[in-house]
Parts: sequence; C-alpha cells; structure tokens
Amino acid sequence: MTNEQYYDLIQPYEDARRILGTRLEVLGHSLYHDKEAYGPIHNIQSRIKERVSIEEKLERLGCSDSISDARDFLQDIAGIRVICYFVEDIYNLSSILKKQQDLVIIKEKDYICAPKKNGYRSYHLVLGVPVYCIDAMEYFPVEVQFRTMAMDFWASMEHRVCYKKQPENRERLQREFERYAGVLRGIEEEFEGYNERKK
Repeated sequence: MTNEQYYDLIQPYEDARRILGTRLEVLGHSLYHDKEAYGPIHNIQSRIKERVSIEEKLERLGCSDSISDARDFLQDIAGIRVICYFVEDIYNLSSILKKQQDLVIIKEKDYICAPKKNGYRSYHLVLGVPVYCIDAMEYFPVEVQFRTMAMDFWASMEHRVCYKKQPENRERLQREFERYAGVLRGIEEEFEGYNERKK
C-alpha cells in the first residue's frame, strides 16, 4: 500500500471518527440531567490505525494489503477510547449510544461482565457511522472501547510490559497481571461507593 493509497483509505474513517467523537462529547455533558453532578466521561482518546499496523493485521488475517481488503476485513481502522469514572457510567453511556437511530451496531463485546482470561476488562462496540459525501452516504466502522480509569491503567501497563516486549518471563508476568487485575477491580468497586448517583 502506497502512502497515497493509505491516505485515500483513511479519509472517510477519519470523518467517521470525528463525527462519533463529537456525538460522545455531547452525550457526555447531556447524559445526566443533574447539572450539579459530574458527567460520565473522564476523557476521550482516538486514533486512526497507522499504515504499517493495517498491513501487519491484514497479513495476519491472510489478506492482501489492498484498500479493498482493508475495508472488507478490518473494523478497527478508526478507534475511540472513552474513559469513564464508574462502571455504571459505561453502561449508561453505551446504552444511549446504541439507541441513536443513525448508527448501526456491527459488533458488541462485554469484557466487563466476562473478562478475558488475562484479566482484561472493557466494553467494546463497533458502530457503523454514516459519512455523507456530495452525492452519496456510506457507513464506516468505528471501534469504541469503554473503560474505567482502573481498566485503562491495567490495559496500558499490560500492553507496555507484556504485549510489545515479548519478555522471556511471559508466563510469570501474565500471572502477576491477572492478580493486578483483581486488585484494581477491588479498588474500583470501593470507589463505586463515591458515585453520587448511587447515594
């Protein structure tokens, strides 16, 4: 894939990411009617997959690095991560988002209710976002990951320490990170007691 092909590929995904990002910001400050209470969102991060990452993922899937294969087989070219204060915020926000009539739910995975074996917890949605051009409209997928701050801290550290480095002591690290996940979950549950919407 040339640089020119890559930039042609990502443009509508970038548009979809911006559209959905704005939608999430609006929902964040309008979800709860109590103006005295904090909103559900701590921060929002977003990205477009780099060309090398797209090519590597297509290779792992046994596909060519063509624009058509990228569009057909990848649903995470555009990604948004929403960091919330409480687990309740994640479910409230995602529930409202799924009711938006112009969005299409492509995939949904709840790793909060059913964490991965390594301890990973998050709530994933892939949404089809309508992108309007001069004479047409097309849906483009955007992957949204909802996490609390504790979930994001764990996932960021696990990615940094275990995933990228390919350490020799990988099995020991995996056991330790499973334990860390339990510790952080316990802390998170204690902080839930400070959720003003539960008082």
